[in-house]
Amino acid sequence: MTILYNPISSARRKPVLPMALLALGALLEGEHDYVIVDGNLEADPAATLDRLVRERGAEVLGVTVMGGPQLRDAVPVCRRLKTLHPALTIVWGGYFPTQHYDVCLRAPYVDYVVRGHGERVFKAVLSALGRGDDPAQVPGVAAPGGAATNTLALIPHPDELPDFPYHRLDVARYVRPTFMGRRTLPHHSSYGCPFLCNFCAVVNMVEGRWLAQSAERTARVARRLVETWQVDAIEFYDNNFFVYETRTAEFAERIMDLDLAWWGEARIDTLLKYTDRTWDLMRRSGLKMVFLGAESGSNETLRRMNKGGKASTEKTLEIAAKMKAYGIVPEFSFVMGNPPDPEADLAQTIAFIRKVKRVNPHAEIILYTYTPVPLAGTLYDEARARGFRFPETLDEWISSAWQDFAQRRSAHVPWIHDPLRRKVRNFERVLNAYYPTITDRTLTGLKRSLLRTLGAWRYKTGFYTFPIELRAFHRLFHYQRPETSGF
Repeated sequence: MTILYNPISSARRKPVLPMALLALGALLEGEHDYVIVDGNLEADPAATLDRLVRERGAEVLGVTVMGGPQLRDAVPVCRRLKTLHPALTIVWGGYFPTQHYDVCLRAPYVDYVVRGHGERVFKAVLSALGRGDDPAQVPGVAAPGGAATNTLALIPHPDELPDFPYHRLDVARYVRPTFMGRRTLPHHSSYGCPFLCNFCAVVNMVEGRWLAQSAERTARVARRLVETWQVDAIEFYDNNFFVYETRTAEFAERIMDLDLAWWGEARIDTLLKYTDRTWDLMRRSGLKMVFLGAESGSNETLRRMNKGGKASTEKTLEIAAKMKAYGIVPEFSFVMGNPPDPEADLAQTIAFIRKVKRVNPHAEIILYTYTPVPLAGTLYDEARARGFRFPETLDEWISSAWQDFAQRRSAHVPWIHDPLRRKVRNFERVLNAYYPTITDRTLTGLKRSLLRTLGAWRYKTGFYTFPIELRAFHRLFHYQRPETSGF
């Protein structure tokens, strides 16, 4: 028997549906006995896993791991289980093991790592173990020793994979209220992204490939979520939902009768190519917000990020204006403090964000500090030249400093010194006060008015230093930051 484990990921009131494990389980149905355990729903995840090994004879534990909170949970849980059950085979997969498989395999409680998209790879690992073979030679698998550089397996086409086995989970426990609706669930309709931005972890996993479910199948999943769990909003967690305009337009037409709100991620230059007809279809189908990587207020920095020759600050302003006209909220992310001159980069990007807000006051702004990914390219090479190094053990990775790094809010990089980090956080606090996020459902009209009043003089004068009154307000009336809390 196999256990698929979703480590504790956040302090959300309700956890997010573990789609990675549903995708794995879909291929195991009928061939392998398995159970999904979501640590976010367990009082003591390690005790639950221990019981399953003892009582049901589980032989393999598959763990999906993102950097940050999931890693912080996965390390002690796997260490404990390996101590209690030395014969248990523990397989890690997901973004973090794909990027840092060598560090994972140094830990005595990780036997194999599945790199990249692992649905078929993990099934092949189970089949090899069942035959008594060593799965180290399976494409996409990393193992201690010489097989650590095994090549990635091909990305499976989503239309060739079975539907999620929702019956394996109590899906109703994952339905949650968001700013989009009272009953929200996620879906993942495509794999990869066709672009090669050199600060993005997706590049190492897919190398510029993008494969998607058909518009018909994606709409069919949406209809099932509505009819079975009375969903009124869907978050599409695709790395890039909007790559093909024809697919987007067809999907929007197919869900027009569902009265759904929906959210997804896109490239700015891609959306600017869409026709007015498609924009109208998206609006009428319920598209409420799109996450867009604006990344910088500098065209030179965008070039260094390998955002492509068609990405520019001018296009960011253009999409902000277009989305205002259609009543769809742009959610812009910015990476602050990029080398080689983080001070100048910060000043330029702050000035540009203010310009974005003048064009579209409803635009959501999400701020991160630049954190490298192990990908050859200008930014990572410059980071290494400045003395940056990744941890060499999982115990170091789960320290508080590197936990912040994994969530792209760390000063644990040599080019972000304390004064610069404080400037970012101070500006962020003033910005979030003067323009409170619409995604926080707990912010009443009175709180929003008070926040805006408190932040007004600072925002208008550009004086962001020592915002002690805003910190005090935040302690009294906690309001979320979308970059750490999501919706």
